[in-house]
Amino acid sequence: LKEENASLRSKINKLQVLSETQANKMRKLEKKLEENKIKEEKEAQDLEAMVQHVEQNLQLMTKRAVKAENSAAKLRQENALLQVQLRNYKAENEALRLGQAGLATAKQNAEVALQHLLRVTTSSRASIRQLLSGAESLQLVADLLKSIDRISEVSEDGQ
Repeated sequence: LKEENASLRSKINKLQVLSETQANKMRKLEKKLEENKIKEEKEAQDLEAMVQHVEQNLQLMTKRAVKAENSAAKLRQENALLQVQLRNYKAENEALRLGQAGLATAKQNAEVALQHLLRVTTSSRASIRQLLSGAESLQLVADLLKSIDRISEVSEDGQ
């Protein structure tokens, strides 16, 4: 009975030591579990912060994209207006070229008209000189006729 008692005590001691060892292991595992929980919570918080940062960046990039699209739309509108202006300027330029060609033709016509006017003026002067000469001749004839009239009056009176 004593031996059995001693054997049981020995087993109890071994079981107590084993129990304490397992209790220590359990405390270490619980401590490690707690540390892992804390670590996981920190990683979860870091991950959440990273997700928020990515969301903020995404919102910022979305705003930039919208702004870029608006800017591109304005530039497309401006480009369209500039294309219309360019077509108008080309048409105006062509009209001016045609106008210059017309101007050159008008200038040439004016030169021809000037030459005709100069010829007409020259011939008119010659005609005017002839008319003046003829008028002087007619005046001379008229004066002669008056003289003859006077001579004939004097002759009639003096007969």
